[in-house]
Amino acid sequence: MNIPTDRHISEITFYVRYAETDQMGIVHHSSYLLYAEELRMQYMRDIGLDYAKFEAMGCAFAVTCLEYRYLTPAVFGQRITVKGWVTEFKSRRVSFAYVMYNPDTNQKHVTACSDQILVDRQGQVRRIPEFMIRAHVENSKPKAHN
Repeated sequence: MNIPTDRHISEITFYVRYAETDQMGIVHHSSYLLYAEELRMQYMRDIGLDYAKFEAMGCAFAVTCLEYRYLTPAVFGQRITVKGWVTEFKSRRVSFAYVMYNPDTNQKHVTACSDQILVDRQGQVRRIPEFMIRAHVENSKPKAHN
């Protein structure tokens, strides 16, 4: 999976924590789910929205589809970068793609994609609010780097 150049890319980098690994010091497959979730929170911050405030309004994004491809193991103590971007933004669904890699070696560990639908507190599917659509559209182009 190649990282596109025609849209905003959210990014986080951190050290792999001991609790995210198995007895061999390899990142447990379930940890990558958390990494993708943190990337989605970063995306919200990048477009000027606070997910906690969004949930306080009675809305949440429920994950409806996950697809992960494990390429090479990440290990305790190494840095890992997660880059992610919106691949599709519909009236009720947002789809993301992710690349997770070692920024010191550029070794890819995981590629992934996910779909999320907007639901209310009762679990009913809802339309994405106009303010969120506007924030996405206004911030979907790549940022100029100086």
